[in-house]
Amino acid sequence: MTAPILLRAADPGLAAHAAVFGSRPSPSLDGLLGELEAAGLDGRGGAGFPVHRKLAAVARASARGGAPIVVGNGSEGEPLSAKDRVLLQRAPHLVLDGLLICAEALGSDEAHLVVHADARSAAERALAERSDAGIVRLHVADHGFVGGEASALVAGVSGRPGVPSDRVVRLAERGLRRRPTLVQNVESLAQVAVIARTGADRHRSRGRAGDAGTRLVSVSTPGETPIVLEVDGGTAIAEILTATGVTRDPAAVLVGGFHGTWLPREALDAALSPRGLAQWGASPGAGVLHVLSGGDCGIRATADMLAFLAAASARQCGPCLNGLPAIAASMRALAAGRDTRDELRRLAGLVDGRGACAHPDGTVRLLRSALTVFADDAQAHTESRCRAGRRVRS
Repeated sequence: MTAPILLRAADPGLAAHAAVFGSRPSPSLDGLLGELEAAGLDGRGGAGFPVHRKLAAVARASARGGAPIVVGNGSEGEPLSAKDRVLLQRAPHLVLDGLLICAEALGSDEAHLVVHADARSAAERALAERSDAGIVRLHVADHGFVGGEASALVAGVSGRPGVPSDRVVRLAERGLRRRPTLVQNVESLAQVAVIARTGADRHRSRGRAGDAGTRLVSVSTPGETPIVLEVDGGTAIAEILTATGVTRDPAAVLVGGFHGTWLPREALDAALSPRGLAQWGASPGAGVLHVLSGGDCGIRATADMLAFLAAASARQCGPCLNGLPAIAASMRALAAGRDTRDELRRLAGLVDGRGACAHPDGTVRLLRSALTVFADDAQAHTESRCRAGRRVRS
């Protein structure tokens, strides 16, 4: 592991930030877009969409009329992630720099920063130190798991219920108060602030196997608080686990969080990058690695996650209102010893691709990967056995 970039400041104050990173730059829109495209920066909020393309889409929409708005997303409703909170606590001014750089380049007169409650005080202190952040309004996320989805976040900022919308028009064209709206994860904004200072070449000098720059990763085991570290892009999962000390006989790893994908032990040499994980049908998502050992039951762990996801739905459409609770109930039944595998596959087919947002699709992704990676465990449960030594009730 090489030295971190985003988390290297030991003091979160403005003076210490300026000593490490210097003053905030003010690149032109064209200059910023060019550097971000050359850097190959993908969004760090989960979807991995290229940052320069989002920025360019908002710029095109605002040119047709309507002053743009910029929103920084640090809501972090994913239970297995802590990276955004740690970033805001350790380097809040880097996030604010990125937010203001985007706002200034776009000509925005309004910006919003949405944070998890645990990062509120750090964000408030940082904003109080700045003389250039008058356009930034701070919000504390209170809409749960689905509230972090971009359209739900914008709804929450506007004072409406923070639930996803089935959008025909993109936020980049018509978002908050019907104005072009850029929504970026706070880690993405921090990366923007670094690239605007040091350039695309420096960004690309970090990373491996074509995955430029660094990533923040949250690593956890059942019942433990996530450990957050900054790694070079393309670092192998096994190397990351070793660096955090999570080496207790890993049997499987969930990559990407509750909407992610279970990977078997033989996949742990894969790079934590879109290219490295493609063969396993996975992606880095929001940088979550959740590790199960041989003593953990993958069927029970997934059943608990599916129950959480069913309860977290916005209940706006049939797949969420009816499908997710049915999936959660069938998975609980499998954990208790009933063979519901065919029913789970049937329900997954009914739900996938039919929701008003991506929440049902993410839930199905988790389920299908569990039925594959934990196939032997599922079979054992149907025979009233648990390979992890847990009691199974018929």
